[in-house]
Amino acid sequence: MGSEVRTLNVAVVGGGLVGALVTCFLAKRGHRVNLYEYRPDIRVENSRGVSIDLALSARGREALRAIDLEDLVINHHGIAMKGRMIHLKDGSLKEIIYDSVNKNCIYSVNRTYLNQILLSAAEKYENVTIFFNHKLLDADLDTGALKFIHMQTDEISNVESDLIIGADGAYSLIRRLMIKKPRFNCNQAYIDHGYVEVSYPIGKDNKYIMSGNHLHIWPRGNFMMIALPNDDYTFTGNLFAPFKTLEALNTPENLLEFFRQEFPDGLRLIGEEKLVKDFFQTSPKTLLSIQCKPYHFGSKALIIGDAAHAMVPFYAQGMNAGFEDVLLLDKLMEIHNDNLEKVLPHFSEIRCDDCYAICDLAMYNYVEMRELVTKKAFIFRKYIDTVLQWLFPKNWIPLYSTVTFSRMRYRDCISNKAWQDKVSLNLTNFDSIALQY
Repeated sequence: MGSEVRTLNVAVVGGGLVGALVTCFLAKRGHRVNLYEYRPDIRVENSRGVSIDLALSARGREALRAIDLEDLVINHHGIAMKGRMIHLKDGSLKEIIYDSVNKNCIYSVNRTYLNQILLSAAEKYENVTIFFNHKLLDADLDTGALKFIHMQTDEISNVESDLIIGADGAYSLIRRLMIKKPRFNCNQAYIDHGYVEVSYPIGKDNKYIMSGNHLHIWPRGNFMMIALPNDDYTFTGNLFAPFKTLEALNTPENLLEFFRQEFPDGLRLIGEEKLVKDFFQTSPKTLLSIQCKPYHFGSKALIIGDAAHAMVPFYAQGMNAGFEDVLLLDKLMEIHNDNLEKVLPHFSEIRCDDCYAICDLAMYNYVEMRELVTKKAFIFRKYIDTVLQWLFPKNWIPLYSTVTFSRMRYRDCISNKAWQDKVSLNLTNFDSIALQY
């Protein structure tokens, strides 16, 4: 330590959630930060678009806490979800609590609202400048030079920086430039399932039309529908299904018949006219998973968030993992006195394997949500996990809790689950006999 810390000139590419957050952290450390966003200012021109609502949990909350935004997001806008509400085909409901022992919950948060909060927080720092409508054309990862075009005026600007942070999403240009460099591995996978957004209206007397304290799931084996509560008493829902299934819903008649067969209670809640309007408003969206390594190039460039590890949304960890990236970066900058030659490789060394793990877990959780939650074996394992957690709260923490309600490294979450599986297998025969008496 002991050496004088220099003020860095940082260019953050991407003004979404992770880009705005890392801008706040870097500015708080005293660095000069220029944030470049290709879209207009969403606080002025609201362009929400189709998206999956966010589920904020421990990793994301800790990041917001570090810049004094947790209370604003959680207590003034977040909707607590204590568990899953399973909608069976016959209309019956089955509740699965996330954490019966410690009563932890996750929070439904609107993506646009959170992005607006983070942009406003970043803008309050005197050492931050935000450039909207700026699209990145090219970057030199060796020197830190970037070229942007203004989306409205076509004006070209050339920028010099000490550090480029690519927070530019799943289709990151910074990552594509890294791919051209030696010893950079990248696996991009689209799954053969897409999604379409639907919405649930406000109920009578400005109340929720169904429970506002649950993440609602309609599991149907090869496909499913989910719905998350919003603070205006609506729900944002998404139908996830193979593209073959979604493409067959090409007429209002086909769509309504499908919902009558598979989601009759959902259809009653949404209403036929509203469902048809919502469903055909946009085409089905794709689901992408990115696993790459390393996350840095030299001492001038780093990718974080979806740019580094885009994942399918089924563990609700995309934003939370991106926010945890920022926590780790901040910690390493503190450890290494902001020495980028040490910070960036250390970041890749720690983070890459963990994010490979959460991308795999997110893919697995799709199978759990659309199919396994209705199986007796799944319910029984949930029961075993709850009992053991009650008995040994410090030693037995189920997989979902380690991922969602702790900062345990993602790869350690998998290792923890592996030894628990071995213990559970040994207990199964005993429990099966005991339950008969």
